[in-house]
Amino acid sequence: MARRRGLMSDTLKYELAKELGVYDTVRTSGWGEVSSRNCGNLVRLAIEKAERMMAENTLQ
Repeated sequence: MARRRGLMSDTLKYELAKELGVYDTVRTSGWGEVSSRNCGNLVRLAIEKAERMMAENTLQ
């Protein structure tokens, strides 16, 4: 079975990692060293960002 391609761009992932303060961990050790809690927080931030963008587009 083929591996699914991620939905978030690497740029967005790194931007969110910077917001959460885990960018240095990602940069030095990789995504595998980021805690499950922080990965969940990354997803939450991505969803919030997408919802804000959708709301802004609706208002225009």
